[in-house]
Amino acid sequence: MILGNIDKNKSTAEPIIPIDFTPNDEKGSGITFKFRSIHFVLLIVSLVFGFSGWFVLTAKSVFVEVTPITAEIEIEGGINIRLGQRYLIRSGDYSLSLTNDGYHEMTTGLNVTEDQSQTHSYHMDRLPGVISIITEGLAGARAKIDGVDVGTTPISEIPVEYGNHRLEVTYERYLDFETSIDVEGRGVQQEFTAQLEPAWALISLATVPEGAEVMLDGEVIGETPLDAEILQGRRNIVLKLSGFKAWSDEFTVIAGDDLIIPSVTLEPAEGLVFIRSNPSEASLTVGGEFQGLTPIEVVLEPGQDHQLTLFKNGYLSNESSIRISPNEEKAITISLEPITADVDIITFPTDAELYVDGEYQGLANQTIQLMAASQQIEIRKEGFVPYSAEFTSRPGIDQVIRVNLKSLEQQRLEQIKPEITSAAGQDLKLFNPSAFTMGASRREAGRRPNENLREISLERPFYFGIKEVTNSEYRLFDSEHTSGIVAGTTLNNESQPVVQVSWTSAALFCNWLSQQEGLPAFYQTADGEITGFNAESIGYRLPSEAEWAWVARTDDSDRSLKYPWGDRLPPPEGSGNFADVTVSNYLGEVMFNYDDKYFATSPVGSFKPNYHDIYDLAGNVAEWVHDYYGAVGSIGIEIDPLGPELGQFHTIRGSSWSHGAITEMRLSFR
Repeated sequence: MILGNIDKNKSTAEPIIPIDFTPNDEKGSGITFKFRSIHFVLLIVSLVFGFSGWFVLTAKSVFVEVTPITAEIEIEGGINIRLGQRYLIRSGDYSLSLTNDGYHEMTTGLNVTEDQSQTHSYHMDRLPGVISIITEGLAGARAKIDGVDVGTTPISEIPVEYGNHRLEVTYERYLDFETSIDVEGRGVQQEFTAQLEPAWALISLATVPEGAEVMLDGEVIGETPLDAEILQGRRNIVLKLSGFKAWSDEFTVIAGDDLIIPSVTLEPAEGLVFIRSNPSEASLTVGGEFQGLTPIEVVLEPGQDHQLTLFKNGYLSNESSIRISPNEEKAITISLEPITADVDIITFPTDAELYVDGEYQGLANQTIQLMAASQQIEIRKEGFVPYSAEFTSRPGIDQVIRVNLKSLEQQRLEQIKPEITSAAGQDLKLFNPSAFTMGASRREAGRRPNENLREISLERPFYFGIKEVTNSEYRLFDSEHTSGIVAGTTLNNESQPVVQVSWTSAALFCNWLSQQEGLPAFYQTADGEITGFNAESIGYRLPSEAEWAWVARTDDSDRSLKYPWGDRLPPPEGSGNFADVTVSNYLGEVMFNYDDKYFATSPVGSFKPNYHDIYDLAGNVAEWVHDYYGAVGSIGIEIDPLGPELGQFHTIRGSSWSHGAITEMRLSFR
């Protein structure tokens, strides 16, 4: 169908004329393709060019730089194309092999990175060189290369690594040789020569007379006259010839610098005298010059008289003369006469023994002759401290040595400190007690039936607390303890005596003190209870009743006091803290004619101490003692008693602030 054009300027359009359609009955011509060998070739060429283009576009330019530049390079592990000094290789890991004559073969890895152009450098190591070492005119010199022994010369064809090395060559009696050598490596043969220089000089010696033995540094090397090769250094030369004095000198020998020592004229030898004395250690002078103490060896000039003088403190001096021949040896002994004086020795005990300078002289009580010199005097007896002193007797003067030996027990007692301080800060005083009578007479007013008279002998020293134990001291052991209050008045101040303490607690406090000071516990315990005691222990304990009574009741005459101040009531002012007018509204029985100013307990040590300087044994608070309570009758003399072995209760001694009756105020009250 054909469409006509429409002219917009014309009002009438041209008509479209239809035509008939006639189908085409002709068949199209067919196309056919036949594959031939040329087609295969073209395909392969296309693939090769395609792959090559792809490889060129993706490969990296790699420069392999090798020292030496003559090395052969082989790369394995992938396709590589060499273009002059460069290779086209795709990124990745490859194996690189390098070979070159005279060098160690080298195989290493080659890592090609993503960089378009890159350089990889390699250095090949040379093969060792082959060297020989000789020493002109010498064989057997020891050679070292870089400190490593390589043998003795001549040394032929040994491998040495390429580079600079230190060559050392040593040979006896020659100067050490050192040099630096450059080894070419690559199997190149090189020869090095070490020129060794002698380390000695020629020394010439002559003596008058001839035939002297020559010793060099203590070794004999010949006789004079002598020409000898002597090694360099500081050398000592000694010349010896029988009948003559030895000659010696030191020289510095310089290698290659020959030395002629001027002829040495030897002097006649001196004589030798060995001098002993009786006694030994006497001082010796020869011709007025001090030589030393005997026994002594002295050298004397031959052919002349020599004046010898021997002297020693306590002896008469001795003078004599001696002459000696050349090279003669002689020994003499000279006895000195002692200077003595009589000394009277008086000792106690009389059977003590006397020692002078360590030698036994018999019983000490005697008159003995002692030298007028310093001597060690000792007087000994078993069980006593020995006496020892330096003594010098003086002739013409009456002299007496008087010695009273001290027994070991006396010494032990003297070494004991008179006062000590416990771990809780308490001061204790040492007492050496005596015998006394404990208890009270039946006729004594206020006496109780349990105050039987007892004969006591206290033989063992003991320490006794100067003041009663305070609250602050006891709380170091039991921090929770409280002593309470009385009628609104506290008993709990730090300096007040501790109360409300059982006997067991008091004993445990003693054990605690022992523990603090590393002493053995006196009281034996189990589950917090006292089960016994160790009478031999030196640890802290409560005083025995006898010890308490001795400290409380005795004075310098060992009489038994009734009260701390004497035998009558009332107590003088300041005697102690008792039941007085201060507590008259609280207690029933008080002393109305005494006022101590304290309602209850007072700080410890507030009043006068007793004769032994112990405070508050009467008044303030009563004290626990070690003993079980019991009425003990007279059973003869009791030595250091510790009370009954068994009992139900323990004894309390002393009165307190709440006591004012005559019975309780007495020191025998228990």
